[in-house]
Amino acid sequence: MREALLSKLRAIRTEERIGTLNKASDGPVLAEWMQSGVKFAASSDKFEGVYYKALRKLLDSVVPTGGDKPILHEGGIYLGCWLESTGTINAELLSRFIPSVSQSTYELFADYQREDGLMPYKLTEAGPSYRQIQLVTPLARSVWNHYQMNGRDKSFLRKMYKAMQRYDEWLLTYRNTRGTNGVEAFCTFDTGHDLSPRFWHVPDTPHGNDARICNPDSPILPFVAPDLTANVYCQRLYLARIAEELAESGAPWREKAEQSLDSLFQYCFDETDQFFYDLDKNDEHVCVQSDVLLRVLACEVGDRAFFDQALRKYLLNTRKFFAKYPFTSIAMDDPRFDPFSSYNSWAGASNFLSLIRAPHAFEHHGRFVELTYVFYPLMAVFHKMTRFSQAVSPWTGEEGFTEAYSPAILCMLDYVERLSGIMPRPEDELWFTGLLPYAVDHGEEIANGTAYSRIVDGVTYELVNTLEESVVYRNDRKILQFPNGLRAVTNRQGNLKSIIGMSVRTVEGIVSYEGCELRVSVKGNEIIDIADGLEMEVRAADLGIIAPTYR
Repeated sequence: MREALLSKLRAIRTEERIGTLNKASDGPVLAEWMQSGVKFAASSDKFEGVYYKALRKLLDSVVPTGGDKPILHEGGIYLGCWLESTGTINAELLSRFIPSVSQSTYELFADYQREDGLMPYKLTEAGPSYRQIQLVTPLARSVWNHYQMNGRDKSFLRKMYKAMQRYDEWLLTYRNTRGTNGVEAFCTFDTGHDLSPRFWHVPDTPHGNDARICNPDSPILPFVAPDLTANVYCQRLYLARIAEELAESGAPWREKAEQSLDSLFQYCFDETDQFFYDLDKNDEHVCVQSDVLLRVLACEVGDRAFFDQALRKYLLNTRKFFAKYPFTSIAMDDPRFDPFSSYNSWAGASNFLSLIRAPHAFEHHGRFVELTYVFYPLMAVFHKMTRFSQAVSPWTGEEGFTEAYSPAILCMLDYVERLSGIMPRPEDELWFTGLLPYAVDHGEEIANGTAYSRIVDGVTYELVNTLEESVVYRNDRKILQFPNGLRAVTNRQGNLKSIIGMSVRTVEGIVSYEGCELRVSVKGNEIIDIADGLEMEVRAADLGIIAPTYR
């Protein structure tokens, strides 16, 4: 099967799979994708077909806006680019495939920054809009990762740094009215949590549609918001890195980050529930358990023990957020939980924006195996996907509201690469992951073999995964072979650095690398570093595996 998959991969002509292009800018954008060398083949023509349909739809979401350069749009009914999603996490994923579009997307938010420092919350053909803030994924993290992986353009970094510095000052001026050093929500749309019970009896937009003003007659506003506060905490951590890269001191940013973290735990953390809640103007917690928790954790809040507790109690708990198709936007045992996904709702449905934000939280703490619990059911969703909706039913995995939604499209591209592909990392590493989709729905096979390619610094890498083994090729020459269930980590030159256990089972077998053989036994989440001379040193050996919980 390996040779058949490799031949199938090499025979793919991406431009033929895409078909007729719809607009003039599609040609250069597709050419840049092809320069990345990314191609995907599967034993299942159906699953492979969905992958290229996703790429076709992605091109439709890349549109010149505010000038000649194409930027990423949200897609579906959302005609424009939103800072909470398209301008941050979506563009961060796209940066691995079409980096010029990601950079143009980031820069346009800086270009349209208002004189007082406020960035637009969205950009459309009609121009920028400043009505609310709508922050979730930290922009500085997305910018930093793009910079690290795509040529280290300091002029771009400096431009974005100055813009983000001004925005930080704006938030401190206008969204800290209670003096907590937290960041306040004035309305539902500030966090993008449309229809969420978290914001019942709160207006959708700020007072007078002015992001600087909170409704003075509200009995509960403003909220000290945990996700907004965590966003600024993480934003400041990455601004410290950026400052140091630009030969400035990062210490002031780290001091400010600590202030944000202190505020987050002082005002928004409930010790009894071990959960983050909004604090209303009456100093009462808004006790709605929502995907705020996942947002906060994706902002690198807490150590591994804190994250592990959140996994056991909430994220992997089938009474809370770990539905058959995770993650729900409201805890399932909340009486306000609404599973329907047929409309734009954060009251229960599993939203793709949550799913693309999740990997960073897990990987930041080395919880690689636990993240695969999310990948597998979602692969079954992708296998039958036709529209690329905003959300799916947490019960059935059926597609919900809207179509051609870029977070759903990018979720498929991202999850395929993390599960079975070749993924470049900001740390100048490559991840070659030897896993396959699993038949979780009705025993229906998704793919029992895959092949993936990517060009890195002019070198073509290919990865073929079967049920037994994974094989890596560099410029057509086999350089690495390892058992199914592992991830091989190399530098950008393809030199082996470490092996990671990606399965609940202990993976035993032979790793063949450049003519040498290593006998390995790798537990889940365990990392084995490979030193010069192929000497092995175990790292994260005692991490263990966290299983789903049911109470």
